[in-house]
Amino acid sequence: MSANDRKDDLYALDLSGATWRKSPASNGGEQCVEITDLPEGGVAIRDSKNPGREPLRYTADEWDAFRQGVITGAL
Repeated sequence: MSANDRKDDLYALDLSGATWRKSPASNGGEQCVEITDLPEGGVAIRDSKNPGREPLRYTADEWDAFRQGVITGAL
């Protein structure tokens, strides 16, 4: 399966019943991002101020690369 096929599969998922969570670092704030887990280690991310907007979706590899960039200070 190609990377494009995996992305298409993620965007085909129905997230209407997803459980969204905020980072504990948000201290209950209203201006942060929320994430939900997707199959095979992927995640979806949305803006807590605009939860009706289509969330961004990332494969496990994309999410891991982002997290590593944050951890190492590359981002």
